[in-house]
Amino acid sequence: MASRRNVQYSRIPNDDDYDYDGGGGGGKAGQYDPRFDYSPKSFDKIPWRSVVLALFLLFLGSTLLFLSYFIFTGHMGGERSQAYGLLALGILTFLPGFYETRIAYYSWRGVKGYRFASIPDY
Repeated sequence: MASRRNVQYSRIPNDDDYDYDGGGGGGKAGQYDPRFDYSPKSFDKIPWRSVVLALFLLFLGSTLLFLSYFIFTGHMGGERSQAYGLLALGILTFLPGFYETRIAYYSWRGVKGYRFASIPDY
């Protein structure tokens, strides 16, 4: 039979143990926690770099998809393997660009359920 070790465990404090407003209670007085900050204006901040990146990916993906289409149909010179490569790259760039651009457009138009906060900021 395995022997038990005598290990003394200490209780890990949870969020209820801290007093963030500096009043009485058990915890570190005056400690500031930014998790509880809420301002509606923070949701309205436009992540310009992300929007520009999304538009770039959308246009690059569209261009690559058109090039692969032209090679497939014979309007442009090239081999089938080149067309498949352009098709794969076009899909990989078009889909995230379209997704982020759609979120940015709906946020800009003010559609319910869409916010600029849904777009990651780089």
